[in-house]
Amino acid sequence: MTDRLYFRQLLAGRDFAVGDPVATQMVNFAYLIGDRETGDAVIVDPAYAVRDLLDVLAQDGMRLTGVLATHHHPDHVGGEMLGFSLPGIAELLAVEQVPIHVNGAETEWVKRVTGVSGTDLRAHDHDDVLEVGAIPIRLLHTPGHTPGSQCFLVEDKLVSGDTLFLEGCGRTDFPGGDAEEIYRSLQALAGLPGDPVVYPGHQYSAEPSAALSEVKRSNFVYRPRSLDEWKVMFGG
Repeated sequence: MTDRLYFRQLLAGRDFAVGDPVATQMVNFAYLIGDRETGDAVIVDPAYAVRDLLDVLAQDGMRLTGVLATHHHPDHVGGEMLGFSLPGIAELLAVEQVPIHVNGAETEWVKRVTGVSGTDLRAHDHDDVLEVGAIPIRLLHTPGHTPGSQCFLVEDKLVSGDTLFLEGCGRTDFPGGDAEEIYRSLQALAGLPGDPVVYPGHQYSAEPSAALSEVKRSNFVYRPRSLDEWKVMFGG
């Protein structure tokens, strides 16, 4: 990692949204990524307490220039869930007018769930590169959990959202989920060069991050060696 890269992993209910029972139960991670020299930064998946996240950026001397959304579920971008109305990108936009970067296949879902306007969203394709200051972030379309789920590769770090956890992967039984698609997405992530550290969308494991090589070794989702084996194991 270069000294220029600013990168923070924040756990909902502990590092922000402290005391929020939904945040504490859901154990979402939000991420702050930026360029220490220019001060530009983005938030990945702001939800629950967006002002807390903005305060962390301000305390670190960084300024928000955009948001990256891994997918449209309310615990990542805000909206109605489990009978609760979760703050997210709509509340953030009321404070800071910045572009919300989503995969093109996710735009309508994000609009429907959050109520934000299409003009607030910037639709991206697979392998687009977003520069935050001089820090390039590679956007990887990884459908399966949702149609437009995306992961972010920045230097030696892979922010994997709900596509890949350290133990398991995202569910495919929600609207828009597809078991065959997530298999292909998991294989694509497994083939990334080098050995990036995986930073997932939730802390569903003892550790908050792990090298991709370790995840491939220990995570049961990498046991099937073919789509047919995957279907047998997961009933696809």
